[in-house]
Amino acid sequence: MHFIVPGPLDQITGGYLFDRRVVEGLRAMGRDVEVIELPGRFPDADDRACDSLGAVLARLPRGARAVADGLALAAFGPFLPRAAERLRLVAFIHHPLALETGISAEEARRYAALERKLLPSFAGVICPSPRTAAEVTAYGVRKVEIAPPGVDRPERVPERRHRGPLRLLCVATLTPRKGHLVLLDALARLLDLDWRLTLIGSLDRDPATTESVRRRIAQSGIQDRVALAGERPPGSLGDVYSEADVFVLPSYHEGYGMAFAEAMAWGLPIVATRAGAIPETVPAEAGLLVPAGDAAALAEALREIIVDEALRAKLALGAASHAATLPSWPEAIAGWAAAFDRLAR
Repeated sequence: MHFIVPGPLDQITGGYLFDRRVVEGLRAMGRDVEVIELPGRFPDADDRACDSLGAVLARLPRGARAVADGLALAAFGPFLPRAAERLRLVAFIHHPLALETGISAEEARRYAALERKLLPSFAGVICPSPRTAAEVTAYGVRKVEIAPPGVDRPERVPERRHRGPLRLLCVATLTPRKGHLVLLDALARLLDLDWRLTLIGSLDRDPATTESVRRRIAQSGIQDRVALAGERPPGSLGDVYSEADVFVLPSYHEGYGMAFAEAMAWGLPIVATRAGAIPETVPAEAGLLVPAGDAAALAEALREIIVDEALRAKLALGAASHAATLPSWPEAIAGWAAAFDRLAR
């Protein structure tokens, strides 16, 4: 199998982490997987990306099986459907490009047109959730498989005995889609309560968003309550999950939401939005969900969970119980491999 990704595979975002776990899992199953890292800028593929992909596709023998991360979709424009006629190409769509937050209406229309034009040429599409599958099907794709990610579970869920400020945790790269500014606006309404927020996620991927977050923290006067902890390597977050009281992430859209699954596995109650696939990932018994972009509703939910210890305990129990039903990574990789095999036939 040839696994085509835009840029380095070792980037720390949900999509790249999922890609990497698939590659590692397939290799552990004994499959031969070649990772092809395309150079250039994405999701708008430049000449470097297209030239590199063209050379890759030209060297693959007829009938070769390949999967492409959806973020690299634009690079395939000059080569489809001819490449799809001689190769078994499968797309791996974490969420549609057209649903990204922070892009203009014109860009959204352009990405939607690109996805509607190119995705039906693939042998099929793998999606992480029913919601994303429905969004892809709306583009006219007939063959869609759902393969959710796995979750790493701690050996035991820690017992939380709240003392001092309530500890809020948010794990997400600082980009417009993750809703950090909405979270800060909501917390600025809760200065009468005793809380602290730790933000874990890359500060470099989107410098403009990072600067906006820093500015909003200063304007709100909550510098002593909010810690910008930066990016942490995968698998190194056990201490922050075990020390937190509540996980909060008010995304504008999620194709699945791996951070939510990981937080639930640690028994954390969730405060999030009803955007994208989040309601499929976070059931009502595990968290409080509000409309995306609604700082007032988010503040109300946060106030409720901060002051009500019994509610936190109830949601924490629901989170841990639901996480126990989610697939482990070996189970998830087996499901992903079976989905790929069905489409690549």
